[in-house]
Amino acid sequence: MITERNGQRMTVAAPVYAVARFVLVVGVTFLGLLALTFFIGRVVPIDPVLAVVGDRATDAQYEAARIAMGLDRPLIVQFADYVTDVLRGDLGMSVSTNRPVAEDLARVFPATLEMATLGILIGVSLGVPAGVLAAAHQGRWIDQVIRVFALLGYSVPAFWLGLVGLAIFYAGLGWVSGPGRVAIFYEGLVPTVTGLLVIDSIIARDWDVLRSALSHLVLPATILGVFSLAYIARMTRSFMLDQLSQEYVTTARVKGVPEWRVIWVHAFGAIRVPLITVIGLSYAGLLEGSVMIETVFSWPGIGNYLTTALFNADMNAVLGATLVIGAVFIIINKVSDVLYTLLDPRSR
Repeated sequence: MITERNGQRMTVAAPVYAVARFVLVVGVTFLGLLALTFFIGRVVPIDPVLAVVGDRATDAQYEAARIAMGLDRPLIVQFADYVTDVLRGDLGMSVSTNRPVAEDLARVFPATLEMATLGILIGVSLGVPAGVLAAAHQGRWIDQVIRVFALLGYSVPAFWLGLVGLAIFYAGLGWVSGPGRVAIFYEGLVPTVTGLLVIDSIIARDWDVLRSALSHLVLPATILGVFSLAYIARMTRSFMLDQLSQEYVTTARVKGVPEWRVIWVHAFGAIRVPLITVIGLSYAGLLEGSVMIETVFSWPGIGNYLTTALFNADMNAVLGATLVIGAVFIIINKVSDVLYTLLDPRSR
């Protein structure tokens, strides 16, 4: 529909079309994710019935459980039931905890979110300036130092860095607390409002719990931040080198524009859009790839939950956690698309 206003033609249907397209893309992507997780659950060499009834069950008990779980029906019917259950928020029961998987994920995901959020804040606040600094001093000693640090941060195994961090800063220097999310005598003292212990302790004004939570959080979050810092710094440096070689930068320098303005206003302003993708993917990677860190630090997050579920052949929990992680990637990618349109009107 096109209307006239102040002599200008306005497309009224454009915003509606954009929203409809956004919803359609998210829906199709999520449906594909559902299909992927469903068929993964059918091809892995783990018998979900056996995980429920145990290896001492009789054939009759096994068959009764199989029918009760709906595994005797055609795959297309099973998939339709799976999609319906997921849309209702029903991810099945966990064999490990004997609780609904949705409740377990709602309990453990905030812990991962808290650690990954602090990690990405560390990575962005240090990685972006480091990448810009390295590009601005290309080939000099400071560029070499940043590149070596980024390479080491990207290459060192997470579990090794976690163990070394515990040995030095916890066991050796005593600067931080050890494994876990909070000291054991503070567990359960703060009412759960957001699931983020730091935020909940601030809401409750329990400063002892806040200090304990921060002391436990800082080391694993910093280690995650090192990995995101390394990736963000490398990509920022690459983007900046490409922009600093452009003609508009040379023109600005010839006109006498201060160097800091050339770097931070002209060149850095041009890389904001691709940098959003890098930061978004890095953040999603921290939410998804914190399994090793959570295992080393006994952090009660989704990575630890997923590892335990795999060891116990708890397929409902495995698929539920996989689905949540995939949904996080979808959401972050779509948020990045929205930010594109805000920072670069040409992408509209």
